[in-house]
Amino acid sequence: MSYELLQNLWFLLIAVLWIGYFCLEGFDMGVGMLIGLIGKDKNGDPQETERRKRLMLTTIGPHWDGNEVWLLTAGGATFAAFPHWYATLFAGFYLPLLLILVALILRAMGLEYRGKGDSDTWRRNWDIAIMVGSFLPALLWGVAFANIVNGVPMTGSAPALEYAGTPVLSLLNPLGLIGGLTTLFLFLTHGALFVALKTDGQIRHDARAFALKAGLVTAVCAVIFLGWTNVNTGTALSWALTVLAAVCLLAALAAVKVARDGWAFTGTFVCTALAVASLFVALFPDVMPNSIAGGQPLTIANASSSQYTLQIMTGAAVVFVPIVLGYQIWTYWVFRRRLTTRHIPAAAHY
Repeated sequence: MSYELLQNLWFLLIAVLWIGYFCLEGFDMGVGMLIGLIGKDKNGDPQETERRKRLMLTTIGPHWDGNEVWLLTAGGATFAAFPHWYATLFAGFYLPLLLILVALILRAMGLEYRGKGDSDTWRRNWDIAIMVGSFLPALLWGVAFANIVNGVPMTGSAPALEYAGTPVLSLLNPLGLIGGLTTLFLFLTHGALFVALKTDGQIRHDARAFALKAGLVTAVCAVIFLGWTNVNTGTALSWALTVLAAVCLLAALAAVKVARDGWAFTGTFVCTALAVASLFVALFPDVMPNSIAGGQPLTIANASSSQYTLQIMTGAAVVFVPIVLGYQIWTYWVFRRRLTTRHIPAAAHY
């Protein structure tokens, strides 16, 4: 396999890893943010509220840590296949990436420790940790990808480019913020539909109602963000993927209206995949465009590792990727059953 083909292959594989992460971890983050919203009982019954929250967390319990593997693998693959991309990205986006890391750790602690105590205060504090730890990544990933695809200021000569913007202000531009709102509301919609798919009873109806409202906001934000991005750097293929993503989102909302939870969740799943794919297509063949006029960008060609490194990585991927995919598919099949609050026992102190 030629060097150029290997470079393009690993750009494609990294795109697939990010697609997998956003499609799977997206609904985890959505559920985490929603425990303070649709987790509350409308009648104010604290025992029923606790059951609803535990039910929502139970739906993602077998999956959330496995879904995060997609992020770890995407980061590791970027480090190994495109070290100059990894170095420039982490140097320039250090603060937001650090916030994402802290938030993910906080969320993981909340998911693991929430059930270890018996007091309302204990559980309420960990609920806040889960919600904040889900909210920040959902917002900041959109901000990060908006800036990556549309370009950031960099100085120097490729591949030794240095980020020239400020750690926060340069990234929190209007396009970056609308990108963050797009991923935030998309994950909220995706998470609500996962709750509707995995539960039954009143919480299922509440999740549908929330998904419909959040989905409409998602549609507006996504049209602005993806349209703006495609005007800046898009191609015919990225435009086509964007249109297909919009169709899938609208189809998902239509499925919600007729209470077809499986089709609705499939719609947001495919919408997320197509939207992320459109961003990578718009980015190609760059890996980090330069927003400074006349500045050199980082490209697939000048940011990659050696041909030998890519060959070894390809061999490892051929062996281990099918194993990981098979295991994850099996876990979703095993835990496919719907749950209701009747399956959740009362908290010990009630």
